[in-house]
Order: sequence, then C-alpha cells, then structure tokens
Amino acid sequence: MHRKFIAFVVATAVAITGISASQARAADAHDILGGLAAIAIIGAAVNHFNKQQRQDRVTRQYNFLQPPKQTYPRHVRPLPKRVARYDLPQRCLKTYKSFSNKRPLLAPKCLDKYYKHTNSLPHQCKVGFWNGKKVNRAYEPACLRQKGYRVVYQ
Repeated sequence: MHRKFIAFVVATAVAITGISASQARAADAHDILGGLAAIAIIGAAVNHFNKQQRQDRVTRQYNFLQPPKQTYPRHVRPLPKRVARYDLPQRCLKTYKSFSNKRPLLAPKCLDKYYKHTNSLPHQCKVGFWNGKKVNRAYEPACLRQKGYRVVYQ
C-alpha cells in the first residue's frame, strides 16, 4: 500500500515537472508523450517489483474459527482472603427440575462442603421451592452477583 502511494506521488511529480518544462520550451506533443511513456514504464517496473516481493514472502494461515490455546502460568498466587471469600465454586451450580430447567442454582450442601463462608451469604438470595415432597432451598446466582459474589471454576 505504501509503495504504491509513493510510486504514484513520484510519477505525478515527474509528469508535472515534465509538462511544465515542456510548456516553457513551446510544448511539443512528442515531449509530452515521451514523458507519459516514461512514467508508464516506471510504474510497470514498480508494480512488477512489488509482485515479485509478494511471491517471495511466506504467509501463514490462521484458523480464526478456533481460538488459540491459552497457556496458564504454572504458579498462580492465591487471592487475598478478603477477595477470595466472594468466589463461589462453580461445581455447586445445580439445575432443579421443580424450580427451572434453564436456570441453575447454588446448592447449599455443596456450598457447605466446598465454600468456607456459607453462613455469610445474604439471606435475600436464598430461594425456596416445592419439589413435590418438601421445600428445597438454594441460592440464586444472579442475586449473589448483584451483591458482589461471583461463580468461578475452582
């Protein structure tokens, strides 16, 4: 792109210089045609040089449909306790048929097992639903997200 632009600018400058100089000498038609022919020859040579350079390059094909594999650092520092307490384990997300087949909830027994701060979770986010035999309780992830918690892979 840049080489084509530079070649165009040089060709235009040569043409304008040739035309103004030929007008000063009484502007023969042969001189003008000769200048245009010289510009065309220079442009063709630059174009041929660019094509030859493109053929010499090695290009790599990237598959944009598949994202590149991410490498993770070998040692990851743990989060401070005041921050880590807001990370809820993803393995505790369960779908209950009696609540909703599409929206998972956080199971309290799983949270008791894999999360240290279950007692500090907000009670407003605890939902109860009837499963046919008894009332089940679980935590709503959207409500917990609004309160500053997040569900992470652990």
